[in-house]
Amino acid sequence: MYLVPLTKRSVAVLLTVFILGAMPAVAHAQQKTLAIGDLYDPARSIAFGGRPIAGLTWQNDTHYVWPRPGNGGVEWLKVNAATGDSQPLYEAGKMEAALGGLPGVSRDESRRLSRSRGLVFNPDWTGALLTVNGDLYYYLFGADSLTRLTADNGEEQVASFSPNGKLVAFVRRGNLFVVDVGAPPERAVTTDGGPQMFNGRLDWVYEEELYGRGNNRGYWWSPDSSALAFLQLNETPVPEFTLVDHIPYHVGVETWDYPKAGDPNPIVKLGLVNVAAGTVTWADTSKYGSSDFLIVNVAWHPDSRSVLYQIQNREQSWLDLNVADRASGSARTVLRETSKTWVNCGNEGCLDDDANPIWLRDGSFLWFSERNGWRHLYQYKLDGTLVRVVTSGKWEVREVHGLDEARGWIYFSGTARSPIGLDVYRIQVDGTGLQRVSDTAGMHAANFSRGFSYYIDRWSDVRTPPQTRMHQADGRELRVLDENRVAALGEYRLSKPEFLQVKTRDGFVMEAMMIKPPDFDPGRKYPVYQFVYGGPHSQTVFNRWSAEHMFLQLLAQQGIIAWECDNRTASGKGAESTWPVFKGFGESELRDVEDCLNWLKQQPYIDSNRIGIHGWSYGGFLTSYALTHSTLFTMGIAGGTVSDWRNYDTIYTERFLQTPQNNPEGYRASSPRFFADKLHGRLMLIHGTIDDNVHMQNTLQFAYELQRANKPFELMLYPRSRHGITDPQLVYHMRTTMLRFIVENLKPSGAPTTASAAR
Repeated sequence: MYLVPLTKRSVAVLLTVFILGAMPAVAHAQQKTLAIGDLYDPARSIAFGGRPIAGLTWQNDTHYVWPRPGNGGVEWLKVNAATGDSQPLYEAGKMEAALGGLPGVSRDESRRLSRSRGLVFNPDWTGALLTVNGDLYYYLFGADSLTRLTADNGEEQVASFSPNGKLVAFVRRGNLFVVDVGAPPERAVTTDGGPQMFNGRLDWVYEEELYGRGNNRGYWWSPDSSALAFLQLNETPVPEFTLVDHIPYHVGVETWDYPKAGDPNPIVKLGLVNVAAGTVTWADTSKYGSSDFLIVNVAWHPDSRSVLYQIQNREQSWLDLNVADRASGSARTVLRETSKTWVNCGNEGCLDDDANPIWLRDGSFLWFSERNGWRHLYQYKLDGTLVRVVTSGKWEVREVHGLDEARGWIYFSGTARSPIGLDVYRIQVDGTGLQRVSDTAGMHAANFSRGFSYYIDRWSDVRTPPQTRMHQADGRELRVLDENRVAALGEYRLSKPEFLQVKTRDGFVMEAMMIKPPDFDPGRKYPVYQFVYGGPHSQTVFNRWSAEHMFLQLLAQQGIIAWECDNRTASGKGAESTWPVFKGFGESELRDVEDCLNWLKQQPYIDSNRIGIHGWSYGGFLTSYALTHSTLFTMGIAGGTVSDWRNYDTIYTERFLQTPQNNPEGYRASSPRFFADKLHGRLMLIHGTIDDNVHMQNTLQFAYELQRANKPFELMLYPRSRHGITDPQLVYHMRTTMLRFIVENLKPSGAPTTASAAR
């Protein structure tokens, strides 16, 4: 789920308050104040985050590929990492001419396709896949024509090259196909696919909660390109959910296979197929008895003779790492992870590739585990013998960038310096010699070259939009790729965000951020607006650039103190910090939110009677929960809220709450709709009408119970919008509506009017 907290209670703030440096001084421009249109008006909004360079991908150890915007699309460039010298990756004009020779392809379409970001390149970057008129074509750079790979009989999905670049796999109508780029036609790997049987493509819940939103490819090439492993998902037992687009005269209807908590999951199998022979062998999962289990990650062994896969029970209290023989399907368990709560196979569920084993030359592998409450690296032999603990401490390894075994280094990103930042580190394979490679505090996103000679670093902090630099592997900066300076930031009267730490009543240290009005007067009383998410291991307080902070700056200029404070379960401080939500959402989170606010209320400049809260998704749930379980809040805005956890999907919800059958009281106590009669404060509910993730049903159920309890509230629905409101005109309307509601209900004395803020 994405898909983004106190009676006499002793709450102490730690002595250190981290205040970031001032923005560059611009004497004449510091008088400018923000208007809502500056942030969201599609016709005149300002790109305060700049337009940072994007899409850089390593070609090898010395060159990367850059889709540089321009010429009605992108120009794909091959760039020398050390010098910056560049040349076209291919001749776009020649590809355009080849496309123009196809029947039914217009000049404009051939130009668009030849400069598209959507090209799928082969592993050595000498050719690309294109979809033209619903079919796949292969273009070898420099050629005068394209090779048609598929027949005109359906949409090809999730196409990819084999590691040697000679084959392409894709899914059509639920079946997995393979085609030789030099010798079509296509060959079917499976034949039983259909509307309820997915071979090699993920369904809604597997994509959203296990393999990552936007990634619905459910097959994997063997390293030697001779075989495929794939998931088969049988949707037959999964209930359907219907969404309606009310805007056309004749409504549009979408039907999704969506298992709500307690419903049957898709039946999953792991297939192994030799692409030359075309016969499928199924991995043996018989020891797990029923079909009610999850296959949460799949990866080939480097020798291409076996596949490793991770399997969990439905409530995810254990995880097995299994290895299956490619030829026979026979399987054995290498190791089992267990927990009294739940086991994450990755950082957020199973959403990152490095949740899979990382292989060493001696046949051992690196493995992530949260068994001690923090996410760290362990080294194992393939027989399940633990070799060593590689990393340890009260911090997390968030991502492994790779293993440079020739030099003995493991490169990774982690939180050893700060829980609100992210740094690049390296450590020897034997667990010695830990080094922080990145220098400047903030958020570093590293992308290493294939041989670990260089890495591209995308960095930001809370006051600096993303910048991109080239570094050597030891951290030395080589050159600036994109400084992404934003002159507008110096023209507005923006406040300095302050990072603070606040203790809960039992001593847990929560991270917080405050944005005060630019003309802050400690002798005045200010209302507070808190932005919250609050879900397990989902921070909002980071030392990084966020577009949301510009809305907080706008509120600060309205005379409202903007506040974020991560409750412990959302803190990112290890799996151990998330465990309090086991079997029950809301109570622990709200207790910490109230501790944060009680510290605020002790400050002489806070108006305790004017406190608001807003969140989306899990944050919408927490806002709804807070206004039905606390009297601290004057107002709340709940967007995309979960009002009843029985409405949300199996894999996310049951990880934390178990099934409704096993924990009925936990579900009821966690669901705000059942406490509508306890609403305190003004509430606005917002939802997209075709939200396929958190269904609008949640908001309507909550609204119904509020009406039955005769509780006033406001409701704003956004047609044709899903879990995130993305239509620029609707975003502008939503943010204007939110601003009006916030100012009207918090009523800061002496603040600019809503009309002036919306100019």
